[in-house]
Amino acid sequence: MIKKNIFKIILSFAVTLLPMVVGFILWDKLPDQMATNFDISGQAAGYSSKMFAVVGLPLILIACNLLCIGFTAADPKRKNIDGKVFGIILCIVPVCSLFCATLIYKDALGISLNVSKLASIYTGIVFVGIGLLLPKCKQNYTVGIKLPWTLHSEDNWNKTHAFGGKLWTIGGVLLTVAGLLGYSYITFIGIFVLAFVPIIYSYVYYRKNEFDK
Repeated sequence: MIKKNIFKIILSFAVTLLPMVVGFILWDKLPDQMATNFDISGQAAGYSSKMFAVVGLPLILIACNLLCIGFTAADPKRKNIDGKVFGIILCIVPVCSLFCATLIYKDALGISLNVSKLASIYTGIVFVGIGLLLPKCKQNYTVGIKLPWTLHSEDNWNKTHAFGGKLWTIGGVLLTVAGLLGYSYITFIGIFVLAFVPIIYSYVYYRKNEFDK
């Protein structure tokens, strides 16, 4: 798996470290103490040294990326994880790195930015991307809607992921539109609904079709 996707892995690492490069370019313009923790409204809630913000955080995220790759490669059913699904895994940390860097550098440079709106749009796009791939995700222990019922039954897995894929794609589009229109508060409700409805669907399917069989 790793050898077949080595270019994607290298690109994933490069994008994750991109904020570090930007930080070095902007080094003289950045304050010695930079906000690295933010509250729900995007306001600074904690500060760290410039070195940690520019260098430390990207390196921590690189370590997280390595863990994601390692756990995926060690999955007993890794043969069921195709290149597209693995590509989504490789996008998770880099996208988080870019999003965090946007928050950190906008605050450090005094740039005005509606963080709640940005977070809502970002969340919606992530749900759309994952939703489009969920139906193609075969049964495994690392990626997907991993529940006792989906891991027990391949049929339950396929049905739940087909349903979840449609739900997350539609929900992601709605969250993106809500963010663009400024209704960012809907994001938290949307995440809750999108997370729990597939769980309920999987359990109901199990009770109706597989319980006591």
